[in-house]
Amino acid sequence: MSTTHSSAATTGAVRTSGAAGSGPRDPKKAAMSGWIGSALEYYDFALYSLAATLVFPTIFFPSENPTVGIIASLATYAVGYVSRPIGAVVLGAYGDRKGRKSVLVFAMLLMGFATFAVGLLPTYGQVGLLAPALLVVLRLIQGFAVAGELGGASAMIVEHSPDARRGFFASFSLQGTQVGSILATAVLLPLSAALPADQFASWGWRIPFLLSAVVIFAGYFIRRRVQEPPAYAATSGDTAQKQRFPLVELLRTRPGALVRCILMTFANVIGMATLIFGVSYATQKGYGNGFSSSEFLWVTLVANIAAVVTIPLFGALSDRIGRRTLMAGGGLLGGVMVGGYLWAIEQGSLPLVFVSVVIVQGIFFQMWNATFATFFQEQFPMRIRVTGFAVSQNIGLMIASFFPSIFTAIAPPGTANVPLTIGLTTFVICLVATVATLMSSDTKGKSLEDLEAHKA
Repeated sequence: MSTTHSSAATTGAVRTSGAAGSGPRDPKKAAMSGWIGSALEYYDFALYSLAATLVFPTIFFPSENPTVGIIASLATYAVGYVSRPIGAVVLGAYGDRKGRKSVLVFAMLLMGFATFAVGLLPTYGQVGLLAPALLVVLRLIQGFAVAGELGGASAMIVEHSPDARRGFFASFSLQGTQVGSILATAVLLPLSAALPADQFASWGWRIPFLLSAVVIFAGYFIRRRVQEPPAYAATSGDTAQKQRFPLVELLRTRPGALVRCILMTFANVIGMATLIFGVSYATQKGYGNGFSSSEFLWVTLVANIAAVVTIPLFGALSDRIGRRTLMAGGGLLGGVMVGGYLWAIEQGSLPLVFVSVVIVQGIFFQMWNATFATFFQEQFPMRIRVTGFAVSQNIGLMIASFFPSIFTAIAPPGTANVPLTIGLTTFVICLVATVATLMSSDTKGKSLEDLEAHKA
């Protein structure tokens, strides 16, 4: 097995043994499929979040009270997280019972449909309350669809990859999520700057949503060309597996791994403290730090660009030193440095903020982020792998989505020493995630077959 995997590191495709299945592994094609699919789906998801701030409050909600419009618009953004656990259960079962490729193609088309449909919606002025109602429905569909994306993509890549390079290849699906966020910003915000305000509100904002139809078709054809991983294909005729409902088996056989993965997901508090609460802390007048929204748009872009660079580097490093080490170290160091990042904002120095966000978000958090998808996949056996990943990640993210609100509640405008208060809170949450990481099985140097035998 080790000789075969060594050659795979250079050729990118290997042939599995008869025990694991027949046919070629193709990690390069699987990684490309995961990269483009994640980029396109997170382009759609991030595009909505930007539009919910820039334009939706005025065109989909009553305009008499701007504050109510903003709150209602952001509430529709949050709805996307409510439907994610449901999507995780349904699409996770689909991916485990019907195939990784099947769930990825379905999730991409469903996300593309919902995003394209947002671009066609009538406004509040045209149809009244039907407009925000339709917006909520489409946001629910987006959240449902994205829940199956990363779990299916990373399972596909991990099962196609040679054991010695699983972390490197699987990291590309995470890199794709960052690229998608950058693309959404790069498409929507120049339009808002170039067009007169009335034209942007009337039709300009719709263009990025309608463009998703073009790129979704490109991603669809790429994904259709990727074959199921040989090991999974070898079990496709297993009637018992198809009759088994993965969530029930997950809760019965791997409850400990499920809980630990949910807790590990709390490390996302680093990103929420820097790029969500941190933006409010920097730009809201009540906090008095005096940064503009446009300045922090650049801060967010720089953080995402740095992540695009570092993710495959840390993915490759996880194959050498182990994923548990990187996740624990990155989570703790990121948690420690969040207070320093908020202190940099308090000092009013934009260069210092740029340096801090690259260190916290572009380096330390990516040590965790580049690695977790592979590590989570390795915690579950193949027959429930997509479900285990999707359910744990999306329940964890749904809980973590409340962290920015908690931060605002414990450190509202006028609070003394916000960096210390939020920094300590973030560190404690990261400590919980780190303990869960260290309590999980170390996967360094183990083949998927060995891990499968251990979990049998």
